[in-house]
Amino acid sequence: MPIQWFPGHMHKAQLEMRAIMPKTDVVIEVLDARIPYSSQNPLLAELRGNKPCLKVLAKSDLADEAMTLAWQEYLEQSAGVRVRIVTTEDISTIRSLKYAAARMVPHREGKMVNALIVGIPNVGKSTLINILAGRKLAKTGNIPAVTKQQQKIDIGDGVTLCDTPGMLWHKVHNVSSGYRLALVGSIQETAMDYAEVGFFGARYLASNYADRLKERYEFETIPGTEMEIIEAIGRKRGCISKNQIVDLDRASRILVNDLRTGLLGRLTFETPSMMEQEIKSTAEEIQEKSESKRTKSELQKKKFKDKQRVQRKSRENPNR
Repeated sequence: MPIQWFPGHMHKAQLEMRAIMPKTDVVIEVLDARIPYSSQNPLLAELRGNKPCLKVLAKSDLADEAMTLAWQEYLEQSAGVRVRIVTTEDISTIRSLKYAAARMVPHREGKMVNALIVGIPNVGKSTLINILAGRKLAKTGNIPAVTKQQQKIDIGDGVTLCDTPGMLWHKVHNVSSGYRLALVGSIQETAMDYAEVGFFGARYLASNYADRLKERYEFETIPGTEMEIIEAIGRKRGCISKNQIVDLDRASRILVNDLRTGLLGRLTFETPSMMEQEIKSTAEEIQEKSESKRTKSELQKKKFKDKQRVQRKSRENPNR
């Protein structure tokens, strides 16, 4: 089942981002290094146009190091894009972000640089802002949607940040991206099914990090299906009901929590080549749905017109 989460304050933030973009010199987009593509806001790419964008790969200490470097190279192939890799422990690199952003707009030298900072919920944006500002200005927390309203912050050296609430987009078309967002904790718990997310995570780990599964859960061999993996985790962790059936929700929560906190090591849940394929297949699915919707609409119109024609003839010839 596709995962969607777009509460009211995100809609408001989206409208505010549209309004402030013309006054913005440079955009700083904070991404989760474990899901660099899925944590990008497609609306932002549309709104910023040719404005330069500094993409910050946060939580890189939880991501596969080789894949993070591969994503940096891939993302920087886009015009006007630069990438920085950070962790919250690397204070000096975070503080240098404002200089990196200012260098992307050399025509603003000697003038105030207006930077818009955006990111998905729970990506660590508020923590970065507090380090950049040198004081606690933004609320932080290990749950999505802590920041609720826009604020402007002077971070010194001629740079002003406009902070927006962590924001998703109205519809996540790529179903796998929705599951990845849930895996890293960017979707509110009430909007997701832990078992479905756990199955997705188990399937990906079995294909890409099987050794981590074996080590963490002491498997001799990897179970054949994602459900069997979750059931095996449940049995090893005591997630058994009174009738000796594995509680899939509890077992899935264990796996998801282990993934989020790095207990299975440094993991990346998507690769550039994987996303190229998913972008293509998602576009084809959207096109098919659009054509199907158009065909259905045309059939409904035809039925309506045929019905009107029959009713008109009936009125014109009441005795027939």
